[in-house]
Amino acid sequence: MENTYYFGERPEPKKFERDIFVNQVGFMPNGRKRAFIKVPCEKFTIENEYGTVVYSADAVHFGYDECSGDDLYIADFSDFHSEGRYTVVTDGKERSLEFNVGRTVYVPVMDKLLKAFYYLRCGCELDEAHAGKFARPACHQTKAEEYDGDGTLYDVSGGWHDAGDYGRYTTSAACACAHILYAFLLFPDAFEGQTLNIPKDGALPDVLAEVKYELEWLLKMQKPDGAVWHKLTTKRHAPFVMPHEDKEKLFLFPPSSMAAADLAAICALGAKVYRGRDDAFADRLYNAALLSWEWLERHKEFCGFQNPKGCNTGVYDERTDVDNRFWAAAQLFALTGEDKYRSAAESAMLGFSLSDLGFATVGGLGSLAIITGGREVSERLYSRIKRDFNSKAEELKNLYLTSGYGTAMGSWHYIWGSSMNLLKHTMIFIIADIINGKNAYRDCISAQLDYLLGANATGYSFITGCGSFSVNNPHLRPAFADGIDECIPGYVSGGPNASPFDPEAEEKIPQGTPPMKCFIDDVSCYSLNEIAIYWNSPTVFLLAYFLKDVKRTDEQSENGDRP
Repeated sequence: MENTYYFGERPEPKKFERDIFVNQVGFMPNGRKRAFIKVPCEKFTIENEYGTVVYSADAVHFGYDECSGDDLYIADFSDFHSEGRYTVVTDGKERSLEFNVGRTVYVPVMDKLLKAFYYLRCGCELDEAHAGKFARPACHQTKAEEYDGDGTLYDVSGGWHDAGDYGRYTTSAACACAHILYAFLLFPDAFEGQTLNIPKDGALPDVLAEVKYELEWLLKMQKPDGAVWHKLTTKRHAPFVMPHEDKEKLFLFPPSSMAAADLAAICALGAKVYRGRDDAFADRLYNAALLSWEWLERHKEFCGFQNPKGCNTGVYDERTDVDNRFWAAAQLFALTGEDKYRSAAESAMLGFSLSDLGFATVGGLGSLAIITGGREVSERLYSRIKRDFNSKAEELKNLYLTSGYGTAMGSWHYIWGSSMNLLKHTMIFIIADIINGKNAYRDCISAQLDYLLGANATGYSFITGCGSFSVNNPHLRPAFADGIDECIPGYVSGGPNASPFDPEAEEKIPQGTPPMKCFIDDVSCYSLNEIAIYWNSPTVFLLAYFLKDVKRTDEQSENGDRP
């Protein structure tokens, strides 16, 4: 939990003042297109940017939606395919925000999501040529010592700031890198020709150059015996200052078996992805994966992590490491084809979900290792994986069908980081479609993206700088401390939380507020509005799915989405 900080007088967060909720970025021409209306409506029209009616249809009364508390009418215009800029208008003359229809409508969103990682880089200057008005000096370049260690100093500079704070955490970093690298493996065409305006790293595509920056830091977190430090932070969260103004002493916190397993896994995955593109780096990753695996083999016991007394930075604690060890074994099996890793993965695959894709439960990442293995896979593993994903996808589809806004979320999913729940569920739909070779869940997938970009009961697009009414005041230190009114674009907000635990949210959100409406766009609301690398990364995976057959252009990549 964060400290409580004084942010000074701030304007009240903007409120959405319309009764039509729509994906503010827009839709692909042949995709599902819906707007959600909370006033009585029998008919609706679509107007182009010149005010001409180009489409009309009947609205459908959905009824009461439990998670939002809204009585909803749905305007479905999926059979409207013409590219352009449009507005939904009800028979009562209520107007939606404008949105686009076009094949490349999600290209700028993807680019902003990935460029956002660059703005989180630690240990290097963000120069004006690459960062523009968000340029800043290098930060956190001092060496770190082990907490309760002998005073030896270690160079562990680099990597990404993890979330709203300036800490760097091994397990969350491995998860975020995995989401992006799997997106690249499964949907490589989505990144073809992408130009993010970040520093070049040889001939690597920009997406791999950015992930490499984080992987280089992860390699520094490995000790000579293969153990891996759990995190690198100061003792306490920094105040809301710019990164280079945070001068407190850095500490390396004790190794955990989760960190060792996740590092082995992500390095094995990286060795596969970077082979043939940066062979020297792929070799380093491969050797690091083997080293941490050997440490795990020597240390069969669970080695968890809890903050020592006097430290309040992120914990990333887990109750077991069996899923982490499964991911490591599965990833090494996918990389090498060696039977010892297959046996280890098969032995470890009980007692946890094989379809969970978050930082705390990584069984689904191990499943992706098998699905994308490229070698003869274990039939026992693959059958269990397929069964788990299909079962979970059908369970989530039922939630989608009973939700007025089409979210694959029950009321219990609106917790801290509810956006992550939504995105993990979306990844499950995508992977189930990959396993079965069908597009059975495409409408479900579209609906989750619509929610993220404004088709929800708050009216906010939960990605900064994407849409005309997007989150602009996230709990993110540099976004507050830089003094720039416009937020750094491309960050995914944690989203509504029915059990907020920061003072501002507890005070301002009335008891009994429906879960989907438990949100405030306020920097102080860390339990609602923080950002995190592992919320951006599954969104990259989602966008890659939609862009896998899209040809991008330089103009679209540079100019971004309208407005």
